[in-house]
Amino acid sequence: MGGHQILRVLVVDDEPLARERLHSLLQQAPGVLVSGAAGNGDEAMEMARRSPPDLVLLDIAMPGRDGLEIARQLAELRPRPGIVFVTAHAEHAAAAFDVEALDYLVKPVRRERLDVALQRARQFLATRGSFAADGSRAHLLVRQRGGVRRIAIDEVIYLQADDKYVMVHHARGGDLIEESLKSLEETFPGRFLRIHRNCLVARRALEGLRRDGDGQYHALLHGVAEPLEISRRCLPEVRQAIEQE
Repeated sequence: MGGHQILRVLVVDDEPLARERLHSLLQQAPGVLVSGAAGNGDEAMEMARRSPPDLVLLDIAMPGRDGLEIARQLAELRPRPGIVFVTAHAEHAAAAFDVEALDYLVKPVRRERLDVALQRARQFLATRGSFAADGSRAHLLVRQRGGVRRIAIDEVIYLQADDKYVMVHHARGGDLIEESLKSLEETFPGRFLRIHRNCLVARRALEGLRRDGDGQYHALLHGVAEPLEISRRCLPEVRQAIEQE
């Protein structure tokens, strides 16, 4: 997305003062147009359908339908808008992951943090075509202090269970996420192959097998120096996957 393209933003908050503050901050941001300001979920959906926004700044705690419920409805729109939560309650951060929020801002919103969120929105719009037509996920979300970072599924090389977390090894390094291997395997069927009870590898990254002197098989992955151990139970499926390539 070019730097001069206008970013259309819808503001959703039940507090008039909060809406005004966000409106004021957005007016100071270059290349941003406030396409509407809604005080509840019904207004927000009506405005979003009438004038599709690129980005929705969405309060979570509102009377009636809360921001999470509205976010799920917004995610069904085509084109799908980016969503950034704006809330006074930091404990909602985990729930923001369920609806793939681009970022998570805590009130009172600082201009510097808003600028970061707007930049993430522009990056999202540049890659919006990477979502499947059915709206299925194309990214994993890494929770960070003050926000959320996205890792494109296409960049993931392998996933390894690490205590209560999963370590995502990708083209730019590694990150911990709060999802289970089982749920990831079910969410992205066909994309990952289980080679061990604690490891899934991207099928596209699988290059071959190596057997050591003890008869233990390892998977060779593109871009990974260290071969990964394959359990005896998973070996037949791994062999089959390599033969099909």
